Amino acid sequence: MLTLNNVEVVYDRVILVLKGLSMEVPKGKIVALLGSNGAGKTTTLKAISGLLKSENGEVTDGFIELNDERIDTNGADVIVKKGIFQCMEGRRVFEHLTVEDNLIAGAHTRKDRKNIKGDIQKVYHYFPKLEMLKNRQAGYLSGGEQQMLAIGRGIMAKPSVLLLDEPSLGLAPLLVKEIFGIIKKINEEEGTTILVVEQNAKVALSIAHYGYIMENGRVVMEGSVDKLLSNQDVREFYLGVSSKGAKNYKDIKSYKRRKRWL
Repeated sequence: MLTLNNVEVVYDRVILVLKGLSMEVPKGKIVALLGSNGAGKTTTLKAISGLLKSENGEVTDGFIELNDERIDTNGADVIVKKGIFQCMEGRRVFEHLTVEDNLIAGAHTRKDRKNIKGDIQKVYHYFPKLEMLKNRQAGYLSGGEQQMLAIGRGIMAKPSVLLLDEPSLGLAPLLVKEIFGIIKKINEEEGTTILVVEQNAKVALSIAHYGYIMENGRVVMEGSVDKLLSNQDVREFYLGVSSKGAKNYKDIKSYKRRKRWL
């Protein structure tokens, strides 16, 4: 459904961030994009959603396609109308608006206005807490509630592809588990294709069908969840599990073994 072929991204006409990135997101599946800080994960999402221009970035090589139609030459306003919605890192809600007004704002590109009220109830089905807070200003919500609202606003756009950037960032472990469970439920019940960027590899792979690992602007490994979870490098560098079991980092001064893909 979504294809990136040999994509290069440059900021300020000088800084090369993505270096020949290729990946595919199949229809109706959850794909996890993993990697450390600075690997280029967020830049990948912004390249897909057309948000690079706001940061003086551009796709200088390769192409991005949605359903075999090239989209990397379009603006963000056109791309969202084609069915791609990005929930940005940091829970970017409209703080001065109520919860319900935020949800209505998520549907601003839709033409089927008569279905908006029904879809708001659908969001409340996935996030019952939001219904209890529907008249509260979003700026007064907790971090977890704002993350629920950001995802709910994404659902209101009725996207064919939902891009999630670090949905676990700054949240308590129990809340992370709850939100990722809801993301999986949305995929199963709505058939929404999801590309999720995460540093928490364990939780991302718990709901994904396929995964990619990025290092320094390149994909260094890809495969099914079972393949990634059985790979010794992934287990050791991303899950903290060595061949002898869980590592205790207090017992070592530094972590010296090189990743085999570098």
